[in-house]
Amino acid sequence: MALTHEPTAPYHSTQDALRVLETVAGRPAGVTDTELARRTGFGTHRLTSLLRMLSREGYVEQTADGAYVTGTALSRLGSAHDREQALREKLQHTLDDLRESVGAAIYMSRYVDGEVLVTQCAESPATPAVHEWVDFRSSAHASAVGKSLLGQLDVNGRRDHLARHKMARLTSRTITSEKLLLSRLDAHPPTVPVLDLQEYAVGTVCAAVPITAGSAVGCLALSLPVEHAHRLRQAADRLNKGAAPVLLSLAI
Repeated sequence: MALTHEPTAPYHSTQDALRVLETVAGRPAGVTDTELARRTGFGTHRLTSLLRMLSREGYVEQTADGAYVTGTALSRLGSAHDREQALREKLQHTLDDLRESVGAAIYMSRYVDGEVLVTQCAESPATPAVHEWVDFRSSAHASAVGKSLLGQLDVNGRRDHLARHKMARLTSRTITSEKLLLSRLDAHPPTVPVLDLQEYAVGTVCAAVPITAGSAVGCLALSLPVEHAHRLRQAADRLNKGAAPVLLSLAI
């Protein structure tokens, strides 16, 4: 199965953050921001933004004299014996932060062995998750999550998925034409969030952005009650900008 993803803004931010992190890790005694700027070639504004993110995520820490050293979060993710648990906890913490900043339920999904899987979710009474009234695995054609994941496959991968899952009409807005869906997926820019405007469930709108981590196909998504639909595009933009820490955790 070939993939079609192109690098997105969070991907570039992650690559830059990894470059800074590798430089810090290479200097156990600590490294100043001046030396970091010289070694990475990043300008002051860019470097400050990256260091802020790395510090917030616990990947770097600042010593009393102002130098940067690796943080405890990096040590945990670098540990072989509990990496999987540490990664899940780190991702959940990041998703919870996104839920608070975006003001919506947040989901992390992957496409594994030909199926759509929602692997983690951050919800609260104020930001409830969408009711899974139809299995997400069989409704990729109707959900923002599913369309984002399918959009990262090549046309053969998309056709294979749709051949295994009937495109049922879930609401009056659901696309049930394979030709129309494939056309829209093909025309959709990878850097633009995929939207679901009551296609999966009446009363709910969603958005999803791709998570490009190596050959893995994944996405971050959000859901809002339809009365908050006017916030959807702004929320999707904030979700996209907040995707870098998730990618960073996956890449470490």
